Amino acid sequence: MELISWEQFAQVELRVGRIIHAEPFPKARKPAYILHVDFGAELGIKKSSAQITQLYTPETLIGKLVVGVVNFPAKQIGSIMSECLITGFHNEQGEVALCVPDKDAPLGTKLL
Repeated sequence: MELISWEQFAQVELRVGRIIHAEPFPKARKPAYILHVDFGAELGIKKSSAQITQLYTPETLIGKLVVGVVNFPAKQIGSIMSECLITGFHNEQGEVALCVPDKDAPLGTKLL
């Protein structure tokens, strides 16, 4: 494991957002959804591709709080421009479980 400095970590903008729309992404190479995530008034709504189809349906994602990296450059993924990276963890079966706050927090709040 390579150690990083506090200053390096502080450069990563991990923010809380709320999924307001989720839809299948049939043009993705691996099964994925297109997520529209509201990061509050300062950052607005950002789009992301997320390979989370094994544990979630679009309907169960609506309203869910998530943690996203919002200061990566936009990246073309198939037919969409991904504007943030939604975080998650692989479980023992290799399925991705979202990294979520366990209590409400104002949208756009930075992880400390």
